[in-house]
Amino acid sequence: MSCSFFFISFCAFILYKFGGLYIKAVLSDAHVSLAQMISMTLRNVNVRALVDHRIMAKKAGIDIATPSLEAHSLAGGNVNQVIRALIAARKANIPLGFDHACAIDLAGRDVFDAVKTCINPKVIDCPDPSKGCSTLDGITKDGIQVKLKVRITIRTDIERIVGGAAEETIIARVGEGILATVSTFETYKKALENPDVLSRLVMERKYDSDTTFQILSINIVDITIGDHISAKLQVDQAETDKHIVQADAVKRRSMALAREQEMKVLTEENIAKILSAEAEVPKAIAQAFREGNLGVMDYYHLKNLQADTEMRASSVARPGISPPAIKP
Repeated sequence: MSCSFFFISFCAFILYKFGGLYIKAVLSDAHVSLAQMISMTLRNVNVRALVDHRIMAKKAGIDIATPSLEAHSLAGGNVNQVIRALIAARKANIPLGFDHACAIDLAGRDVFDAVKTCINPKVIDCPDPSKGCSTLDGITKDGIQVKLKVRITIRTDIERIVGGAAEETIIARVGEGILATVSTFETYKKALENPDVLSRLVMERKYDSDTTFQILSINIVDITIGDHISAKLQVDQAETDKHIVQADAVKRRSMALAREQEMKVLTEENIAKILSAEAEVPKAIAQAFREGNLGVMDYYHLKNLQADTEMRASSVARPGISPPAIKP
């Protein structure tokens, strides 16, 4: 009796929990058995959401087996995004299989957004204003800076979305191509006169290879002239040369002042030596008197020579004053 009661209670619980969901699936022609619902519950899968997604796909004409949806959910995928992407792709006649959509989703890409971009091409700015740069700054051969704003129209390539590069690669490649092309122009006037030539040259280089997207068009939306970089560099170089010359002049002046001070010190030393030597003269004369090597007449003759020498030196120091005549 107890076993029958337990069985009846279990069946009542199953019908209460899954009965309405089961009937909903059957009426929608998206059959999911009660056993599958019980097993998914035991594996901690959101049964109601999975059944709703199966019904959504079935009503759109896409028949996806319940175990496939459960496997993608257990793998950490977003079943809702996958089903929405498959429905959008079917309506737009875009070839997209369930396994491919799951692979895109598990790769971390927004599969529904990818399908939307495939249907409605997306426009991106180059450079990306969110990165803090508003223009591409190129320099022509005549040294003039050219500032450009570029818009790129892209469309998702579903076949290359797994393993393909993202938008940042497209922006970087196109920006590099624009700057390289501008640098080949002889003058900035060519960029101003024919911006379509610039776009065409960049388009021919197929910068969308190995990326998730296909480049539909590259448009130059704004061109402005910046600084004369060549002249600015020349001015900076001249300023640098001036500072170098000034520093060298200051260095030479400092060396000359140091040499002048050295010569003054040397002169003072020589004067001191002369004074010291002159102080020895009286001693030498006295010694000569004592030894008899110098007479009185010789001494007076020496004094006359000294006086005559001092007088002549004084006349040289003060020109225009003739020295007095010396009497014999």
